[in-house]
Amino acid sequence: MPVSKSVSNTRHPMPPLLRLLTGLTLLTFLPGIVGCTSPRPAPPVTTLERFEFNRPQMGVPFRIVLHAATETNAQTAAQAAYDRVAALNQVLSDYDPDSELNLVCHNTPPGQPAPVSPDLWLMLERSQSLARHTDGAFDATIGPLVNLWRRSRRRLELPPADLLQEARARVGWQNLRLNPRRHTVTFLRPDMRLDFGGIAKGYAADEALAVLRSHGISHALVAAAGDVTAGEAPPGQPGWRVEIGAADHPQAPAPRVVWLRNGSVSTSGDIFQRLEIGGRRYSHIVDPRTGIGLTDHSLVTILAKDGTTADSLATAVSVLGPEAGLKLVQRTPGAAALILRAAGDRLETHESRRLSQWISADQ
Repeated sequence: MPVSKSVSNTRHPMPPLLRLLTGLTLLTFLPGIVGCTSPRPAPPVTTLERFEFNRPQMGVPFRIVLHAATETNAQTAAQAAYDRVAALNQVLSDYDPDSELNLVCHNTPPGQPAPVSPDLWLMLERSQSLARHTDGAFDATIGPLVNLWRRSRRRLELPPADLLQEARARVGWQNLRLNPRRHTVTFLRPDMRLDFGGIAKGYAADEALAVLRSHGISHALVAAAGDVTAGEAPPGQPGWRVEIGAADHPQAPAPRVVWLRNGSVSTSGDIFQRLEIGGRRYSHIVDPRTGIGLTDHSLVTILAKDGTTADSLATAVSVLGPEAGLKLVQRTPGAAALILRAAGDRLETHESRRLSQWISADQ
């Protein structure tokens, strides 16, 4: 595993003279204490070093940066974090035919409850909640449409109308039933397919960071493509420096800087995955309500307390558009949004009210 490291700042012990003066001051103001008290020994000096790891996970580059006392500690913690992400992929992947998600979808007849694991249950529960709050703009049953548009990008053609109609008939969050007591899922239509592409990487980043913390590492950052989740700031720094709002448009403003600490940033857009047909640009993000890839050429950045929230909101806001999307963000405690949207030759900028709380003042 490739590792890079650099020494971060060191905490210096209190000078002996200052310790002695402090002890004398306490004796002066605490009558009844008789005799001399030896000063406590200085705490051991702790030096944290920077380590960086990169591996492909969930089909994207998965980067972990952390500060640890020893390389052994860093390696052990990073390996455990990657193991957790790999385990989640075995549950949530829509590419792996043997993943829990695909086995549940393929082997569960309509109307029959299927028990699911805690991780799959959590994704279902969070997805259905967001679907209700967005009137279906976020929909985990979008699998048939996602697969159809993947085929279209490979063939460089729009989905045929008959296949699009057939796929839309198999999509709809209202046709999914969850039993909170038994942790089961029931499909109400045949051949429904789940897809957690709009939430799973954010959740995986959260879980990777939790594993690092369980190994005593709090100064860490996990980046899964456009999903970044951070713990405590690097030693001596206000946070992890993250640039947002870098759009591929001639009128795009300079990126803004976020000093991320105990929070997450997620960005969705059509910069890397899109289909261009007849001069029109279709995003890989599909509107579950229409079955069509988004065409408004937008870049949505969400800042939130955790990666699961940031990732799922970035997808939902992309589909909802600026007006409804910002209202959703404002209803989400602590969340903020920056939306860049091409309108003809112009580039529109939309910001939520809490954005200034996240953005660095020294831009």
